[in-house]
Amino acid sequence: MSADKVERQFDEGRLQELRAVIERDIAQGDYHGAVIRVSLGGKVGLDAAIGSADADQTKPLSVDSVFSIFSLTKALTNVLALRSIELGRLALTTRVVDIIPEFKGAPREQVTLLHLLTHTTGMPGVWIPKADMYQDRLDELVQAVCENVHGSVPPGERCDYSPVANQVLIGEMLRRTDPKGRSFSDLIREDLFEPLGMHDTHMGVRPDLRARKIVPDMRGVIPIKCLGRTQPGPFSLFEEEVCEAPHVGAVSTTRDMWRFAEMLRRGGELDGARILSPRMIEVARRNHTGDLYNELYRAVALRAGWLTPPPAYIGLGFSVRGEKIVHHQFGTLTSRETFGNYGAGTTMFWIDPTLDLVFSCLTAGVMTQAANIQRFQRLSDLAVSAVV
Repeated sequence: MSADKVERQFDEGRLQELRAVIERDIAQGDYHGAVIRVSLGGKVGLDAAIGSADADQTKPLSVDSVFSIFSLTKALTNVLALRSIELGRLALTTRVVDIIPEFKGAPREQVTLLHLLTHTTGMPGVWIPKADMYQDRLDELVQAVCENVHGSVPPGERCDYSPVANQVLIGEMLRRTDPKGRSFSDLIREDLFEPLGMHDTHMGVRPDLRARKIVPDMRGVIPIKCLGRTQPGPFSLFEEEVCEAPHVGAVSTTRDMWRFAEMLRRGGELDGARILSPRMIEVARRNHTGDLYNELYRAVALRAGWLTPPPAYIGLGFSVRGEKIVHHQFGTLTSRETFGNYGAGTTMFWIDPTLDLVFSCLTAGVMTQAANIQRFQRLSDLAVSAVV
């Protein structure tokens, strides 16, 4: 660690201003509550539960509240893919069809692990591979993707954020190349959650987590049903006890997601558990999509009336802050190699390797895409401004 990183510290007044802004957001109904954890050089400066799980503020959040983390699940799946490369089981150049033969057909048969991680497969970003299907079983998701999600352009030409297909395929590639022949749920638990001490993180709502689990309030912003086979309601997937959806199926706490992010800040190791090498993280946090737009968020920007749609800025399985000053969930004051992930208008973590800063925040009350970007951009800049 460089000398300038050692000398930095938090301004307590600025951290309290960050908390006050969240409180004001909640008071005016932007969202219901947030559990936030911010650290500098591994030292936690803010660890707070603010607000409630519901709009009426009758169910206060706690620092150990368990959330559906939605697409933050992708980050967990992606890190296992990077680890698999380091173990020699996969390569960035491995074609999906060579591991999953049923994923045949031009032009998608040229899709590699690199294309999956960077959302440049040439396949459209569909929200569900088959209408009204259950999404809690990986084998059924893989079959639906192979049968219904086809390439529209050659891989590498466009960046279309994939809500489901990419991580389903990555999860299956991990499963089929696992020397132990484990299920995806066992693989991710044994190789990631347990080594990192992420004791409140699970694929599905483990029975002992149920009492602390926050049922997501979608507030009409999720465009599809997310169905599991045993629980009631249009978003029952997020309450299933067993859920092997590598794209959205995990539950976690802000603390656990902070531990995951802290491992990345430390170069791939935490408390003696080595998940990745420092070199892999250096490569993964670079922008691998150039100036390509993320087509999903270009549409969000146009609908919001933003003058400059943000480039995709995607690394190897991570979102990256990038160079231009644009609307960005990681803020406008973070360094260009700040990297992390986000989920469905409610969850986010990032690591700024220049400032040595980690931000982890899970919230209640799902927001629309543009409003969520602006919310987290503001909170991220507040966190950076607290570093002096």
